[in-house]
Amino acid sequence: VQLQASGGGLVQAGDSLRLSCAASGRAFTNYQVAWFRQAPGKEREFVAALRRGSSTTYYEDSVKGRFTISRDNAKTTVYLQMNRLKPEDTAVYYCAAGNTILSSTRTPVGYNYWGQGTLVTVSS
Repeated sequence: VQLQASGGGLVQAGDSLRLSCAASGRAFTNYQVAWFRQAPGKEREFVAALRRGSSTTYYEDSVKGRFTISRDNAKTTVYLQMNRLKPEDTAVYYCAAGNTILSSTRTPVGYNYWGQGTLVTVSS
C-alpha cells in the first residue's frame, strides 16, 4: 500500500482545513487508518484513527470535538477534517495504515504504511 497525503497549508487560528490521504492497493479497505503529527523538536504523536470495517474512531484528547477522521473506500481515501485550528496544531501530519491491533492504535509502531507528510501551519 502506498499513501499520499495532501491538503496542508498556512491558515489562521480558528480556520478549518481538510487533509486527504490517497491510497493505492487493493487491500486498503482491510486496514485500520490513522493520522499522526509531528511538531518541530517533538516526537510523532497520535491524532486520530478509524477501525477497519467499522465506524469506530479514536482521537487524541486535544483534538476531540474539533477533528474528524473518515474514509471513502470507493475512492480509497482517508480524510482528516480539522476545525477551529489552534497554533499548537502546527505540525507535519502523516497518514498511516496497517493491520493494527487495538492496543497499538495510538502508537506509530502499530502501522505498517505511511504517507510522506503534509505541513499544517496555524498562525495566531
